[in-house]
Amino acid sequence: METTEKKKTNKKFLVILIVLVLVGGTYGIYKYIHGQAHETTDDAQVEKNMNPILPRVTGYITKIYVKDNDLVKKGDTLFTIDDKDYVVRVEEAKAALAAAEGSYEAAKADIGGTAAGIAVSDANIQSSRGNIEAAKVRVWRANNDFTRYQNLYNNKSITKQQFEQAQAAKQEAEANLRVLQQAETASRSQRAASVSRSAVSGKQTDVANANIKRAQATLRAAELNLSYTVVTAAIDGQVSTIDIQPGQLVQPGQALFYIIDATDGWVVANFKETQITKMKAGQKVTFVADAYPDVEFEGVLTSFSPATGARFSLLPPDNATGNFVKTVQRLPVKISITPNNDKEKVKLLRSGMNVEVDVHLK
Repeated sequence: METTEKKKTNKKFLVILIVLVLVGGTYGIYKYIHGQAHETTDDAQVEKNMNPILPRVTGYITKIYVKDNDLVKKGDTLFTIDDKDYVVRVEEAKAALAAAEGSYEAAKADIGGTAAGIAVSDANIQSSRGNIEAAKVRVWRANNDFTRYQNLYNNKSITKQQFEQAQAAKQEAEANLRVLQQAETASRSQRAASVSRSAVSGKQTDVANANIKRAQATLRAAELNLSYTVVTAAIDGQVSTIDIQPGQLVQPGQALFYIIDATDGWVVANFKETQITKMKAGQKVTFVADAYPDVEFEGVLTSFSPATGARFSLLPPDNATGNFVKTVQRLPVKISITPNNDKEKVKLLRSGMNVEVDVHLK
């Protein structure tokens, strides 16, 4: 009896051993074949665009329109900043622009006046030139008459009165010529003054025009700052925890909270440097999130990091001394989520979730 039971026990053990060997061998062969066509890692996380909400102006928060984890659309108002100071600056900029435009119009009017003065001076100069030529003819004739009358008076052929009349006509013609020449000189001086004034007015116009452009730029800047008092969502997504309160003072560039893009995402997997030998961009990837083990997602290997993860650490290792322990480094690999995945299931993935990645090498 005992011998029979021992034989049965030995047979059972032998069967179990054979089954274990077969199962182990089959599993080992499967893992070997699988390993030749796949590279896997569980050191991988989901990444999504996290848009920081940064105010662009200083001020006190007046109202908050969102709560923790709210879904928002692009353009939705998140919160507002007290705009009283910025409204005043816009009004000041408008007043400065109106003053600059008034100065420009005055300068333009002055240019118009000086242009009219130059035209009048040119007309006076032309008229004076004609009058001078006529006066020169009269002087020439008066001199000839005076010379003839002087000869006749010396010969006692005319009276002294006639001689004096010729002399007076000569002096009157010469005096008239001098007056006309002085008038022409005055017209030229007036024209020169008008030209100089026009040049000054032109410079004043350029300055006034520059002041207008500066006032316009100041107004646009003031209006932009006023618009920045209403902070809106730049993308569609889900807001993070809201750590602000009405009445809180915020500064430009201060990160207040985030909007996470719910539609877009990718996976960053950290493979060992010994695993990337056969990996290349474009290979198919499947991955499973720890939170949803029954859902398999598809992706494509997009790119490799230019350096290992250790190089991006705060204190990267320095092995220059030669006294070090060699450790296998990990290289971040970006995996894009393909569009043929169920969009609703992709939305379930949250930034930072752990996933297990399988890269199909063949």
